[in-house]
Amino acid sequence: MEATRIIFATSNEGKMKEVRMILADLGLEILSLKEAGIHADIVEDGKTFEENACIKASAIQKLAGGIVLADDSGLEVDYLGGAPGIYSARYMGEDTSYDIKNQAIIDKLEKAVDDERSARFVCAIAAALPDGEVLTTRGTIEGRIGYEIIGDGGFGYDPIFYLPERGLTTAQLSAEEKNEISHRGRALRAMKTMLKEKLGDIR
Repeated sequence: MEATRIIFATSNEGKMKEVRMILADLGLEILSLKEAGIHADIVEDGKTFEENACIKASAIQKLAGGIVLADDSGLEVDYLGGAPGIYSARYMGEDTSYDIKNQAIIDKLEKAVDDERSARFVCAIAAALPDGEVLTTRGTIEGRIGYEIIGDGGFGYDPIFYLPERGLTTAQLSAEEKNEISHRGRALRAMKTMLKEKLGDIR
């Protein structure tokens, strides 16, 4: 299979920065939807992270051809029964700022302590290939919901996702540290391995 570029189905610049760092050694141009000139309103109505990633990747691949990667990721808080889960981006409304979302989650866990605050980030990545095949990978990282919003790195729920073994939130990690341990980093590295097998020896 020949390819010169990968379209990653997002317009989130924070996410694209992570994606480019991890997939750099594939030797392919990596474009966001905006950079590829693609505007599509895709209904992600799957019941799992994997289903939503596949829906998005396949829909964009039909429009753009080539190789298209898409992810669906979110925060699962055990005290909230796994919420916000697959609705993480739409939690409390898509236009609601993450400062408000993060504070709302902290408020809901007001009576939860220590292990009761267990949570994880989940990321599923799908790659829609020109031959119609769709590959999927999943990465997770375990942690807890912090007691306050801390850190200005990362994006989304990073400032409340606390890593007890490091004593930091993921918003306090450097980009390199975060990519090494993050849910998206793990899923992307697994996908990179699968793509290298499909693409052959790309330099």
